[in-house]
Amino acid sequence: MLSKRTLIGLIVGSMIIGIGGYSLITHIGTVTINENYVVEVGDSTVYRIPAPNHTPQHMEIRGESFDLKLKSPSTGLQIPNMTSYKNELTLDWVHLADGETVIQIQNTGGDELEITGVLIRTADPIWFTYDIMVIISGMVIIGFSMGFTLRKPKGF
Repeated sequence: MLSKRTLIGLIVGSMIIGIGGYSLITHIGTVTINENYVVEVGDSTVYRIPAPNHTPQHMEIRGESFDLKLKSPSTGLQIPNMTSYKNELTLDWVHLADGETVIQIQNTGGDELEITGVLIRTADPIWFTYDIMVIISGMVIIGFSMGFTLRKPKGF
């Protein structure tokens, strides 16, 4: 017969392992990010988008005036020098090789710059490590709770 503490430990540990396993499965593959960002007057921002081959990207930039520099992997969309734009720019491109697109945007106008888009990127590898740590912590909880079934420590 299992003690009450052992049952509670089994249930809690199993739930933690289940959450870690679900999270591990969701972090496999690509992640879609719906971007909605505002750049203040005179500020700049840099986007680094690591993505696999044949991944479509979409970005819209609206503002009075701005400078843009974009470098995509392989021979994809390239804007090598800071090029000035006014009012609105729509960028649609596809990664032609595994790699990272770097977009540098500088607001040169007298009004805020609005950046929207749908960016698809590879999942960050740190999430894999985090998910494994969550699963291991669930196993440790189950292990400690099983100790209460074998023998009852003094004071319990």
